[in-house]
Amino acid sequence: MDATTTERIKASMAYETARTAPPEGFPKLADIPAGRYVDPAFLALEQEGLWKRSWLYAGHVDQLPEPGSWFLVRNTGSPILIVRDLQGDIRAFYNSCRHRGGPLVKEEAGTARGFVCGYHGWSYTLAGDLTAIRDKRDFVDFDFSCRSLIPVRCERLGGWIFINEDAEAGSLIDSLGPVAAELEQFAIDDLTLVDSRGYDVACNVKILLDAFLEVYHLKSIHQSTVDRFLDHRGTTITLWPGGHSRMTTPNRRPDWTDPGTKGMPPIPSVTEIPRDNNVSYNIYPNIVMPPASTGLPMLVFWPRSDRTMRIECHWFSPRVGAEGLSPLWPKRIDNFERILYEDLQFAPQIQESVQSPGFRGMPLNYQERRIYHWHEELDRRIGLNRVPAEQRVEQLLEDWVETE
Repeated sequence: MDATTTERIKASMAYETARTAPPEGFPKLADIPAGRYVDPAFLALEQEGLWKRSWLYAGHVDQLPEPGSWFLVRNTGSPILIVRDLQGDIRAFYNSCRHRGGPLVKEEAGTARGFVCGYHGWSYTLAGDLTAIRDKRDFVDFDFSCRSLIPVRCERLGGWIFINEDAEAGSLIDSLGPVAAELEQFAIDDLTLVDSRGYDVACNVKILLDAFLEVYHLKSIHQSTVDRFLDHRGTTITLWPGGHSRMTTPNRRPDWTDPGTKGMPPIPSVTEIPRDNNVSYNIYPNIVMPPASTGLPMLVFWPRSDRTMRIECHWFSPRVGAEGLSPLWPKRIDNFERILYEDLQFAPQIQESVQSPGFRGMPLNYQERRIYHWHEELDRRIGLNRVPAEQRVEQLLEDWVETE
């Protein structure tokens, strides 16, 4: 984050704290239609246009420590095999034999020299090439080269592995836009995976994701925790193309330090704004990342059904000493988990509410514009002409999106 950006954010936080109304020219946001959270037809459009066509977090290179290492992910609704081949390259394939769809692996992770379908014994290399089939004599004019495993787009940002089921999608780095450059200060090539854990929640994925895109709820939900040290009135929001965004919330005291990070070695390259304030990135569509100078959590939101979801929390740290990690990480994660449970507490009841006639739509305010920005991008990815008129979000924030 360069000096110009730093000074602009500082000035914006001062402006936000002092303002008595939304800035001049900010549009009245249309209500987010209720059907976007409950209508099966709309949610089917969302599944096809968003989850099957976006760059999505799959894992970290630490999960593939050597050639032949592999792990399985199912978060997109398809079983996808992530593997490090003999040359050290990371690849992704559907976990589906080209014969009759048998699984190549049945466990969650492991190491192999190749893959053999347990159903009929077809064999593949780590690069996905078919090398042997049982009873080849019974197949007429069989061409091995046409029966390789079906690949899935797989690219990296630092040590983070992303996949995309859309073979025609642009590159990961182009998709990320400005957020990729900002994350460089956290030395993402050198971070190591500390911990991963998941939480199943009985609500549509957008209900919980919405909560992490604003701080309007701090005084109600986090009275004894986050609201004690963050000043939500000074929150500064940056909207970026592609649905991405950044939210910067100042600490109430400039000299305040998160007690969960005290004693943890910092990443020297982290700049002033994320070091001294609470910054949270939304990497579209489903990553919320509130980094600190001592390491960062990545919260990843996944739909499980129209009414259920799972939030995964992955923690990344700079390498420290012979052990590779600060011994203070368990305490830090426990502190964060307590705050997370405060955010989870109402989600099932909200889901129950949005399914009732009492929920007609969402009237969002200026503080909640990241939510509106998220929904605008969803419609663009589905295709504005494909979203039913009664469920469409009016495109209103174009002039408020920063392109540089």
